Amino acid sequence: MRKASLLKEIKSKKVYYSMLIPFMLLFITFTVLPVVISFFLSFSTFDMLNPPRFAGLNNYISLFLHDDEFLIALRNTFVLAIIVGPISYFASFIFAWLINELPRKVRWLFTIIFYAPSISGSAFLLWILIFSGDYYGYLNGFLINLNIISEPIQWLRTPKYALPIIIIVQLWLSLGVSFLSFVAGLQTVDTVLYEAAAIDGIKNRWQELWYITLPQMKPQLMFGALMQITSSFGIASVSTALLGFPSVEYSGHTIVTHMMDFGPGSQRLELGYASAIATILFFIMIIANTLVQKVIRRVGT
Repeated sequence: MRKASLLKEIKSKKVYYSMLIPFMLLFITFTVLPVVISFFLSFSTFDMLNPPRFAGLNNYISLFLHDDEFLIALRNTFVLAIIVGPISYFASFIFAWLINELPRKVRWLFTIIFYAPSISGSAFLLWILIFSGDYYGYLNGFLINLNIISEPIQWLRTPKYALPIIIIVQLWLSLGVSFLSFVAGLQTVDTVLYEAAAIDGIKNRWQELWYITLPQMKPQLMFGALMQITSSFGIASVSTALLGFPSVEYSGHTIVTHMMDFGPGSQRLELGYASAIATILFFIMIIANTLVQKVIRRVGT
């Protein structure tokens, strides 16, 4: 019955569905197929020079039982995701909410300011100047002038500073990831709802936010959550650019950088092993996204 109704709907709207064909072909070719191929390769040994050979669960067993670098990367990735993801997500929403009532030109000025870091490519490299380990580093110079330290600190070469530096830079980069969708979502909330809510007993802005604003922009909240999960679990470029590849004592090592260590372009060239790492990361993101979306669905209830 459902199949018949679905076919009937597709037939009645065949023009609209036909417009999706180019996108679906690209999506299947460049997203679905690579994921499926990677999943099957994760059960093999493959170096691009010889055909893949079935290896069963050997890659996964090696990762969790024999690969200390992967365990470090796994821990670092979860630390970064747990800190960067929620802070960036809530900060993006708070900033969007605060500027929502500003005049249009002022609002768009702030939007550009907050969103710029996320589209500025390698602009985060300016943080190398800030954390430079000599007297010319901005942070060292500032602390020396205040007599807090007497000698420059090697910020980017000292393991204990690695994760804090990545967190700071990644937060700066990721504020704009969800910010733009939140601004757009806030603008779509019908102001008539606030007037009706005032009659029904809504007394303050917090109640308006919880019972009206957030439920009305759940699609934007879910999109923002998806983007933050992808961004926070996929941290790699910040670590490699600032701390090197590999970083000192693998202090800035993440799942993605560990995957890069075995993938195309690496000296090891173990694509089956790299595919196993990618598959683990994929399922971690799926689980995180499922949990977060369950929480968002309960907003306003």
